[in-house]
Amino acid sequence: MKKILCLIFLLAISLLGCHNPAVEEDIDLQTLDYYTYLSDDNPLVTINVKDYGTMKLQLFPDVAKNTVDNFIQYIQSGSYDGSSFHRIIEGFMVQGGIVDDTNCSIKGEFPSNGVANGLSHFRGVISMARTTVKDSATSQFFIVHEDSDFLDINYASFGGLVSGFYVLDELANLSTDQGDAPLEKVMINSMSIELNGYQVGQVKCASD
Repeated sequence: MKKILCLIFLLAISLLGCHNPAVEEDIDLQTLDYYTYLSDDNPLVTINVKDYGTMKLQLFPDVAKNTVDNFIQYIQSGSYDGSSFHRIIEGFMVQGGIVDDTNCSIKGEFPSNGVANGLSHFRGVISMARTTVKDSATSQFFIVHEDSDFLDINYASFGGLVSGFYVLDELANLSTDQGDAPLEKVMINSMSIELNGYQVGQVKCASD
């Protein structure tokens, strides 16, 4: 009897923890707002977030090919491993991608910059962060926490989550300082990619 009570106690403690990286998630992909963009032929990215779990997302070359190729280049070089989600705004987005060495800036693939991009900033969509300069994106990216279609005209969306929404929610609900930085560092242990037959092109710099 004591053993049973002990097991129940340990289970309760584990359930009361602030996060559970072992959570399994069953998502009906057809319910995603960007379902029509999903394909088994798309590159698949796995983001392992220390202490929180794993997010997986598909990249959409048909939407923003150069942006996808640029993102893949940073993943394949291992640049994101050991980086962090450094800016978090609940109900808006979680941002990461500061790396030691950035490559050239790329052209922003969004409508106000003369590039068609039909992927709205739905919950779970990944997009490129930038400065006020339209062609300034390098390595930093953000994942949308809640629908933010006001970003569509000025930011380059290029993929979307297919699993790990619970991780996105946990990160988005973390306490932050006045500069939107999480009070405790949120580390990306690793980021990997399965190309699924996709041929990565040469990244075109904004200055080309």
